Amino acid sequence: MDEIIKKIKMIFKKLALLRKQLVNHNLDGYIVPKNDEFFGEYVKEGNDRLKYISGFTGSTGFSVILRKKAYLFVDGRYTIQANIESGKIFTIVEIHKKKPNFILTKFSKELKLGFDPKIFNETSLLYNFKSSKIKLVQINKNLIDVIWNNKPKINYKKFYILNSKNVGQNYKDKIKLINNFLKRKKIKNLLITAPENIAWLLNIRGYDSNFSPIPNCQAIINYQKKIFLIVDKRKINKKFINYFNNSIRIINPNTVKPYLNSLSKHETFSIDKMTCSIFYKNEIKKRFRFYETIDPIYFLKAKKNNVEINNMINSHKEDGVALTKFLYWLKSNVIKRNISELDAQSKLEQFRKKNKNYIFSSFNTIAGTGPNGAIVHYRATKKSNRIIKKKDIFLCDSGGQYKYGTTDVTRTVCFTKPEKKIKDIFTMVLKGHIGVATFNLNKNTTGNKIDKVARAPLKSKGKDYAHGTGHGVGHFLNVHEGPHSISKFNKVKFSEGMIVSNEPGYYKKNKFGIRIENLVYVKKLNNKIFFENLTLAPIDKDLINFDLLTKKEFNYLNDYNKKIYQSLNPYLKKKEKNWLKSFIN
Repeated sequence: MDEIIKKIKMIFKKLALLRKQLVNHNLDGYIVPKNDEFFGEYVKEGNDRLKYISGFTGSTGFSVILRKKAYLFVDGRYTIQANIESGKIFTIVEIHKKKPNFILTKFSKELKLGFDPKIFNETSLLYNFKSSKIKLVQINKNLIDVIWNNKPKINYKKFYILNSKNVGQNYKDKIKLINNFLKRKKIKNLLITAPENIAWLLNIRGYDSNFSPIPNCQAIINYQKKIFLIVDKRKINKKFINYFNNSIRIINPNTVKPYLNSLSKHETFSIDKMTCSIFYKNEIKKRFRFYETIDPIYFLKAKKNNVEINNMINSHKEDGVALTKFLYWLKSNVIKRNISELDAQSKLEQFRKKNKNYIFSSFNTIAGTGPNGAIVHYRATKKSNRIIKKKDIFLCDSGGQYKYGTTDVTRTVCFTKPEKKIKDIFTMVLKGHIGVATFNLNKNTTGNKIDKVARAPLKSKGKDYAHGTGHGVGHFLNVHEGPHSISKFNKVKFSEGMIVSNEPGYYKKNKFGIRIENLVYVKKLNNKIFFENLTLAPIDKDLINFDLLTKKEFNYLNDYNKKIYQSLNPYLKKKEKNWLKSFIN
């Protein structure tokens, strides 16, 4: 309790300091997003301004801090977590139900809201705050940084290069694709503001994210195939420069303005409307004609080549060994002794670390038992840590970054005979999962069509879940990537080589959480496309009501279990083999 009080007092102190800055800048409020200037999902501690000011640790969200009130806006995945972490000080709002402009315009006067133009794009800012009663004011120094004492230092680890043999395509061929795009559009320059897209384009990686090998940088590529990499020079070594044979010019971030000013006013630019900051947009529109589009690299990167797919298959096989060993250990030991959420999380990490190709987690592991499992993006801490009780069901969502692949998998398990209603709900989730896995794809299939199939079994029982059904996954990059997804509103067409998660779920607040997640890729055979599983890990048969499965669903599950056994059998101990074999009917 003392720790909680201390945390609350600290946040109040920070808010007081920020509010002094509001007075100094003649502002009514200040907007603080989760992202930094690179718009990545996972932000390093020293740039996590939202966590600093609010205590909220989720991967997405933003706050609006007024002189007397403070709001924290999150999506449906994080409402429970946000209330736990920040609800005593901040008013928590689910963004899909109420936008900020709806709430803020209820104040009697016009509100002047400050923001840092380097960490906002115009599209999202206007979507949330466009109103005649809200005046948005650009503040060219970040006010959180102004009050942040002892801010963690920046990591200047060097970028490194992947062998083109391991990614299936060298950077020169990729540059040609961008050059062709510029020619078709009759544009002279492409500004790339998403670091993961530069990573893919140049086959480079870095150490700027906790869970992804992201090299934080921006770039400009012109129609002459010249590359201008905007990055702190401390992250670049001679080996890097030599590899690119001086075809890359390094531009320090604080010299971007002079570089742009040196260009002819007849230059034209393409910028990405979702990752181009207002700062960059301002600098470009001052001088050049520009076009707002979607960065073409998103679509190129989403379609994995054969080398990338094979790398992902191998990575998931290696991950499957660790997962299967972990699930066997968990099911065997929870009934014998006390195992906590953190114990389970640590044990899974140990199994993964036994593989020489494993590097680190692809996101914060979600290991929640009983009511904690109902928190969609739960993270076990010393405070929240629960012993896994035999009568509870346990949800574990985890993933790894392997040498040339990224994994993400969720399994829900029980330890004693579960209640019938739990089994029935789990089976509805499983039916939705199988519905996605066996969906009849064609060249016009979009994510919103598949999403309906995933939700149908649950909806027949009056139930649903407040998150998307699937997200794109990178090749040794971000565990979440676009442009495709399986969600209510995504209309990107699926095509060969795309990788997506398949993860319907159900969550009963303060009771339990259920989610079944595999990664699948779009495979082409005999001119037909279909989903092929990447993930190799058994789905808990003790939670399935087999009477609710159709023959087709039963056969799918049995075939999947056979595939797991055949793939992993050589790497398992005798007891683990026998346990895994028991899943085959």
